[in-house]
Amino acid sequence: MLLGINPLLTGELLKHLDEMGHSDSAMIVDAHFPASRLAKRLVSLPGTSSPDALRAVRSVLPLDDAPAVDLMTSADGALLEVQEQLLGAAGVGPEESRFVDRYDFYAAADSAYVIIRTGETRTYGCVVVRKGLVGH
Repeated sequence: MLLGINPLLTGELLKHLDEMGHSDSAMIVDAHFPASRLAKRLVSLPGTSSPDALRAVRSVLPLDDAPAVDLMTSADGALLEVQEQLLGAAGVGPEESRFVDRYDFYAAADSAYVIIRTGETRTYGCVVVRKGLVGH
């Protein structure tokens, strides 16, 4: 255990986040997402919600310029509660986010540096964050 590090940030996950370069992406996905099939690097946090996982990741990962995050567009185009919570965990608003079609979101997994699969069971509980620059 390390002081000041969110306990959800396992050694494996911290290693991947540290290895990411500027603009590399991390996907935090719900339990429905085909993560095992799509991931090059997969970290599982099965007992965790997507917003909690994102909050932990954001405690050590600066965001790249806008759009700060990508969310999957819901079936009816509405902003869902889990998406509002994801935006809050990222510390951004909808205007700083991009909403993408489900299949485009799946395609983005191909270039994701790491995929973090949570135990989130609410639909559309997925988000992409891109690593920004660490300040001096």
